[in-house]
Amino acid sequence: MSDDQFPDYLNVYYKKLFPYSQFHKWLSYGNVKPENFLNREFSFTLHEDIYIRYQSFNTLQEFETEIQNRCPFKIDIGAVFNMSPKVCRNYPQFHALEKELVIDIDMTDYDQIRTCCSGADVCQKCWRFMVIAVKILERAIRDDFGWKHLLWVFSGRRGIHCWICDESARKLLPSERGSFIDYLAVLSAGDSKRCNVNHPSVKRSIGIIKEEFNSLLAEQDFLGTTEQCSKVLSFIADEKLKEQINLQFSKYQSSIQRWEALTVIVNNNHKRGLLNFKTKHCVEDILLYLAYPRLDVNVTKGLNHLLKSPFCVHPKTGKICIPINPKVIEKFNPNTVPTINVLIDEINEYDKKQKEIINDANLSSNRLKDYKKTSLLKSVNIFEEFLRSLENTWKGSRIKQSDIKMEF
Repeated sequence: MSDDQFPDYLNVYYKKLFPYSQFHKWLSYGNVKPENFLNREFSFTLHEDIYIRYQSFNTLQEFETEIQNRCPFKIDIGAVFNMSPKVCRNYPQFHALEKELVIDIDMTDYDQIRTCCSGADVCQKCWRFMVIAVKILERAIRDDFGWKHLLWVFSGRRGIHCWICDESARKLLPSERGSFIDYLAVLSAGDSKRCNVNHPSVKRSIGIIKEEFNSLLAEQDFLGTTEQCSKVLSFIADEKLKEQINLQFSKYQSSIQRWEALTVIVNNNHKRGLLNFKTKHCVEDILLYLAYPRLDVNVTKGLNHLLKSPFCVHPKTGKICIPINPKVIEKFNPNTVPTINVLIDEINEYDKKQKEIINDANLSSNRLKDYKKTSLLKSVNIFEEFLRSLENTWKGSRIKQSDIKMEF
């Protein structure tokens, strides 16, 4: 697909494949509060990087029509405001009320440790960093904060977004969002500091990392060069201990053998009571540095920060920003995500076959939604499953509202 073809494909995608009704259902939150959708900010990035902020819509039909007319290269979702962004953005009292709590994980933040790719490139080997990140964050968000309604979305190229949609999460103040992400971001992107291994989230995370670490170590070859070995050994404050490990490193070539030697020496020194407070958790420090999620904290903290919408099409890759099932995250392959041109080819191929079947058997045509004819169906099903779970909270809110009205 050439750059010239992209706008034409996008036009077809927005007319045939974008899941408008499910999207509106999500951001309306059961229409318990109509302003959830009416006062929601959207931004559009159009052809030639024309950027339009503070878009808002009164109805699903209005939203759908505008998307199809403008055909945005990118849609970003912002906060719910106290009045219509499109009409009232210049009013002095205009301000954001709430927004989903979001987390952004970008593979470029792993560039100083991943060895297989760099920049925008992603392969199945370095995707394991994302697998570990999702597993750690899923447990932390659900177990430590009690939130249940998490929407995980592939960013279309090299990362993952998490939308936490529980009502209590959506209503957090910027300061509370900051506290939340500071709790999780024990290792900031690019940071090499030693972490507090007694941190409740960190303790659990180390166990998750250990489950994946041998595979990650083999794929990334973390101890494959002298420079890499020196970086890992920088976490060991005891020079004598460092010399013992370095001596063993010289005897082996593979990262697996070198890591095993390091852990054996550290464990033996620990049993003999030779490790001080600076070195007794050095193995955990190294594991966290190499595999703990690297988070863009500013994306989470800002109530006014916009984030790319699910089901956008990435203009560089043509891939759809599809929802992901975190329970099978290890099976997700970013290189097999459906692209816009493949989806449209799938529609055409399906319609062609159906036409032949109908003509041959003299049957009447049975109208099927276009996304059901394509490999996008699985992603829409994941989104709808997320919505069904979320819908139970809307029913509870409606019952409360009904009870209040009856009291009057």
